[in-house]
Amino acid sequence: MALIQCDFFSDVLGLSSSMYVILPQNAQSQIGMESKAAPSKHKTLFLLHGLSDDHSIWLRRTSIERYVAPLGLAVVMPAVHRSFYTDMASGGDYWTFVSEELPALARSFFPLSDRREDNFVAGLSMGGYGAFKLALNKPEQYAAAASLSGALDVSTFEERAPVDFGRIFGTADAANGLPNNLFLAAETLKASGRPIPRLYQYCGTEDFLYEDNAKFRRHAESLGLPLTYEEAPGEHSWEYWDEYIRHVLNWLPLGEA
Repeated sequence: MALIQCDFFSDVLGLSSSMYVILPQNAQSQIGMESKAAPSKHKTLFLLHGLSDDHSIWLRRTSIERYVAPLGLAVVMPAVHRSFYTDMASGGDYWTFVSEELPALARSFFPLSDRREDNFVAGLSMGGYGAFKLALNKPEQYAAAASLSGALDVSTFEERAPVDFGRIFGTADAANGLPNNLFLAAETLKASGRPIPRLYQYCGTEDFLYEDNAKFRRHAESLGLPLTYEEAPGEHSWEYWDEYIRHVLNWLPLGEA
């Protein structure tokens, strides 16, 4: 595998930004790790960080590079700060950045496939929200999306962190509209006739976001969305995200054309 720290300029954000990228490699002599790569452009997982983290966190807290090595899967991990993957009321346009500019830039720098069936998105906490936000609002771009302990109900975020909420969303009306409200985004997608990505959702039963996740699960199931749901005893902790990102990788439809 190749691990690349990529520093670049974002026209959307008007500033320099960073991402870590893992690229597949065919290698036969690495000790203790299988590694392979397809001859064509790589299937890609966009892997999103949480509110207090940055683009390095998945590498620092998990063995994501080792986990994806035998899968021939590229991984793109961008920095979005405390943006909630949103065009912020008082800050940068991080929704436009992550949904439009970032994929185009990454594909211009690296041999990554732009086919829907080759692209997936996952994240934890705030990143779980970002993953489902991308999948539900940009379903033509992603075949599957996974949320681990996702902050899926922005109305409860307003209650927990009113200062952050105001800086990010501005008003409750903005948070409750598209593309920010995942419940509305799911309803809109279902009614649209557009392709619906497969969804995977995990949350620990002791996680402070468990009720938010249970609420979204009920909503998705009522709409008949293709949701795979898992829960187990656990808190809002890397102990569980390190385990369940492997569940996500096993679940991804990587073998499908």
